[in-house]
Amino acid sequence: MTRNHAVVIGSGIGGLTTGVALHRSGWQVTVLERADSLEPVGAAISLAPNSQRALDVIGLGDAIRSLAAWEGEGGMRSPSGRWLARTDNVAAAERFGGALVLLHRATLVGILTAELPASALRTGTPAELVSPGSAGGRRAVVRTPSGDIEADLVIGADGIHSAVRGMLFPRHPGPSYAGFTTWRAMVPGLGRPFAPHESWGKGALWGTHPLKDGRIYAYAGAVTPAGGRADDEKAELLRRFGDWHDPIPAIIAATEPDRILRHDVHHMADPLPSFHRGRAVLVGDAAHAMAPMLAQGGNQAIEDAIVLAHHVAPGGDLGEGLAAYSAARLPRTTAMVRKSAQVARLMAWSSAPAVALRDGLMATVARLGPGLVLRSLDGIADWQPPQRTYAAEPRTRI
Repeated sequence: MTRNHAVVIGSGIGGLTTGVALHRSGWQVTVLERADSLEPVGAAISLAPNSQRALDVIGLGDAIRSLAAWEGEGGMRSPSGRWLARTDNVAAAERFGGALVLLHRATLVGILTAELPASALRTGTPAELVSPGSAGGRRAVVRTPSGDIEADLVIGADGIHSAVRGMLFPRHPGPSYAGFTTWRAMVPGLGRPFAPHESWGKGALWGTHPLKDGRIYAYAGAVTPAGGRADDEKAELLRRFGDWHDPIPAIIAATEPDRILRHDVHHMADPLPSFHRGRAVLVGDAAHAMAPMLAQGGNQAIEDAIVLAHHVAPGGDLGEGLAAYSAARLPRTTAMVRKSAQVARLMAWSSAPAVALRDGLMATVARLGPGLVLRSLDGIADWQPPQRTYAAEPRTRI
């Protein structure tokens, strides 16, 4: 008996998670990736309890939890080092049922790829959606250099500048510049402990977090015109952040210049009318690119994958399933895009009076009630997948 065939365009976090979830639910899956290989690229990703519970559905949540490195206190600081708000991993676990887990994207890619049949992933294969087909009729068509593929379902997981999205919704304006650029880097450990933190200055921020393998994930953001670049990005970081509090100068000094990634931030300020058309559907940044202020981009892509697989189980009505997926995901992710943009606007304040007001409000709210940083994830990190998972069962702690 021939199984329904799903073609995933793109092998990022959303595409791979979708491939695994569909494979586990009974679909024959083909994941097409333009790059020649899945080399370790990118920096780190923060997986919140919501995406960990989503990964429980495909049996991977506990593997992610085992990589947690956050211990003790952390929180938000000013460039001088003054704590504006504190929190800790115990408070996160109590509030959301688990702590945040930071890991290298390549580690997560490896975990997901291992769950796919070896024949499912095809690298060096650029793909174009030629026709989305119709849910109750003709199959979708994907064009590749080796020939066209007819598919019962096509998943556009091809990122912020998605060609699949452009084909499905040609009149939509697509993503727009969010007003700031980001730098990210993986840095060798400093050989001394420090509290994880995100520090906010005048139209700029810096974040520093340890990983379980001893490395450090560092990221920064600053309000700049779109398209700006520096000849030496390490020197640019020193210029912008070299006088900020410890350990920021030491981390910049330890960063290899050629390992610094810089990207302008784009987001979907105008939501799509739907996440599907015909037999084609969007997940992740292709559907709802957002500013990284809530660290939820990858988390929402993982949620997408699990919810999609739930609604398009083989044997069901595909059209109804895709409509249910859009109905479940579009309102939640639209709210997330808007909330991320609101936080980005707050970060963008640059006048001294505005920054002083912002810092004072943060400090006051933190004193009145602990967990300011965590409260920004209320309604986000406490999400539950539509399927029951092993995380919902009582587990004995050793």
